[in-house]
Amino acid sequence: MPRLLVYLIYNLLLPLVLLLGLPGFLIKGVRRGGLARNFRQRLGFFTPVTLARVRGRKSIWIHAVSVGEIFVALKIIDAIRSLDPSQMIVLSTTTTTGYRVAAERESETLTVIHNPVDLPLVTARVIRLIDPSRLVLVEAEIWPNLVGQLKRRGIPVILVNARLSPRSERRYLKFRPLIAPIFSLIDGATVPFEVDRNRWAGLGVPRERIEVTGSVKFDSTGHSATTEALRTELDQWLTGTGMPATRRLLLAGSTHDGEEQLIAKITAQLRVSIPDLFLVIVPRHAERGAGIASQLSAIGFDPVLRVAANRGESVTGEGSVCPEAPSRNRVWIANTTGELRSWFQLAEVVIIGKSFCSEGGQNPVEPLLAGKPVVVGPHMENFADVITDLIAVSGICQVDGEATLAAALRDFFNDPAKALGMARRGAAAMSGHEGAAARNAVFILKHDSVA
Repeated sequence: MPRLLVYLIYNLLLPLVLLLGLPGFLIKGVRRGGLARNFRQRLGFFTPVTLARVRGRKSIWIHAVSVGEIFVALKIIDAIRSLDPSQMIVLSTTTTTGYRVAAERESETLTVIHNPVDLPLVTARVIRLIDPSRLVLVEAEIWPNLVGQLKRRGIPVILVNARLSPRSERRYLKFRPLIAPIFSLIDGATVPFEVDRNRWAGLGVPRERIEVTGSVKFDSTGHSATTEALRTELDQWLTGTGMPATRRLLLAGSTHDGEEQLIAKITAQLRVSIPDLFLVIVPRHAERGAGIASQLSAIGFDPVLRVAANRGESVTGEGSVCPEAPSRNRVWIANTTGELRSWFQLAEVVIIGKSFCSEGGQNPVEPLLAGKPVVVGPHMENFADVITDLIAVSGICQVDGEATLAAALRDFFNDPAKALGMARRGAAAMSGHEGAAARNAVFILKHDSVA
């Protein structure tokens, strides 16, 4: 399909889509905070302070959707700085939680903004203000108007760590006539696996512009070290809310609705024979914390929230239980953002969420790189290639449901040496991804504006 016709269709439909999505956007903004700043920046209006930081500085503009992509972007930013410490960078993000995590790293050379709405007048305004040397899109979010306007100005557009699950590929292929003319504008792309090169080439990215660099997410050398201070803080919170100093900690990370109740019930069963076993839940969306606490309370558990809803303070759940005498069914809920990697360090065994009661799965590799045995459910479609590699070397445990999950956990807690052996094999299988952040940084810096 001619590119001009694609843009015509896109720009006719986009205002309607934005209008339909506006109520949900406003509700989320009120609930998560930062609505005024979020709304203003999405329309291309920034405070004088932000404008002074970005104007006339020829920054690299990096766009990352949410928290997961932000962590990838921050690894790459660290690698870029090791090559060019003075490089100015603008980091944009789609979600409020992503913004919050990125803002913690803001500095004289890093400015964080909300991404602009992909309307022609808005994107044109933001491009004029930032005047980027290049645009770097992390993983898979490509905005047609933004990309098209940058290309007309001779500014390279680069796609990095471009992941594409088989399910996403099938969905994209249905609309290939519409997306291929846009994807063909990409000046360069890096992908984690060789199979990803074929997938992106099939969608219109010129094959000769795609380079296999390994996954930045799985790059332990580019991994920002977990601070001892944060680990100590988390440990003190557990102790201060009733968890004994001698404990065996099961961590359920990035969980989705329904998984918290499932895992809490299994943990209660296991505690009959493993009395020093305790459960910490880190939900994928921190704002679900209060809802999870209510669900667990309703079925007889004693939840403790790391952050109380609407109060920003650490509290126990329903009722006030003395920390020195926790109930047998106490469950700890870490409803915070940006602490998951630190929680991995404290865990003995890790369960990965979105793999039991939802589909797609979450990243299983980060806890392996932390040296922890990992258990996943049957639904890991978004990480199918990774899971295949890990299963081939017995580096991860994939179970098919509740009964096999309980058996696998019991096996690992009863035989720690076996569990750690699996974790070591899994980490070794991912060693080919080491240095991916540095390789991506080199790839980015070699693509410069022709202007």
